[in-house]
Amino acid sequence: GDRPARRNLAERPGGARARFGRRRMNAVVSAAKKRFLLYGANGYTGRLILDAALEKGLLVTVAGRRREAIEPLAKERGLPFLVFGLDEAPRRLAGRVTPFGALLLAAGPFSRTSAPALAACLAARVPYLDITGEIAVLESVFARHPEAVRAGIPLLPAVGFDVVPSDCLAGALAAALPGAVRLELAFRGFGISGGTARTMLEGLPKGGMARVDGKLVSVPPAWKTRTVPFPDRPRLAVTIPWGDLSTAYRSTGIPNIETYIAMPPARVAALRWAGALLPLASLLPLQRVVGPWVRNAVTGPSAEERARERSLLWGRDEDGEGRSVEGTVETLEGYALTAETAVLAVERVLRRSVEPGAFTPSKAFGARFIEKVRDTKMSVPARAADAAPRKTARKA
Repeated sequence: GDRPARRNLAERPGGARARFGRRRMNAVVSAAKKRFLLYGANGYTGRLILDAALEKGLLVTVAGRRREAIEPLAKERGLPFLVFGLDEAPRRLAGRVTPFGALLLAAGPFSRTSAPALAACLAARVPYLDITGEIAVLESVFARHPEAVRAGIPLLPAVGFDVVPSDCLAGALAAALPGAVRLELAFRGFGISGGTARTMLEGLPKGGMARVDGKLVSVPPAWKTRTVPFPDRPRLAVTIPWGDLSTAYRSTGIPNIETYIAMPPARVAALRWAGALLPLASLLPLQRVVGPWVRNAVTGPSAEERARERSLLWGRDEDGEGRSVEGTVETLEGYALTAETAVLAVERVLRRSVEPGAFTPSKAFGARFIEKVRDTKMSVPARAADAAPRKTARKA
């Protein structure tokens, strides 16, 4: 009969049993690669991302540097967890991320956390995502594009409120007015978490920033103000160093970019006053004094506030002939939006639908990506109508 033949086939290294073993091992690896690692899951934003991921049925392992913060969270949700710091030896850190289909970094300040996490992902050939809005961090991630291509993985920074809605708006505006040379973006947000406050505090001594003739340049805090026609009503807005100064430039190629936040006049005045103290801020141990207060006092919006509040964004492109186009986005409160867009991005990465390289959200997923988020509306004309040049924003 055929029994001896079967036995001989199974005994050969390349036989049926070996093939079955390889298939089983590949299945195990494939299953592991459908799970992502959420580092910083215990933070305010990390918890929101975790909830959104579990709601979508994604497989998550939670991680962080403090066992007392991570272990109770993991047990409460019935999830596997890892406890490690990003200051571990590079090879050990790469080993931590190797089993996963992606790493989503939700622990800031990203000026400290991104570089080691990114290096580990490149070494382990594991896709990297984060929710930063820090310009220097974004620039450093985009600088690794060639390495990401060689490693065969996507690097996707800023997949939260910083900068998904504004980046998609910038991409849609650029498509409506090819050849634009100037871009203004503005948003109205609501509330901040402790982690965001600490990041802002760290960036305070650096002042403002703008993109001028393709280069990032330092400008004074509250450098310019203008009235922005948001979807609900016009509001005063002031320049801030927003992540789009990095991402929108890569998404659109537009050489001159300014980013604004809606702010009451009294706060604009206070921001300018604070600007005069910037040299002091860099000399005094300001972060040491204020940091603990920030950690204890700033908790982020409540669930009711997240459900009630809306984020409003506005953008305007202008070309060298004076033609212009404007658009708006109305979407979820910023932290609620971050949870949704980060999980949507992870889903696509786990499906392997993103090519290798370092990309902005609109380059990775298309300018209409923001419309995948519930209760979101982007309004941008298909093409620009002729318009007279407007007056420029007022400088301080």
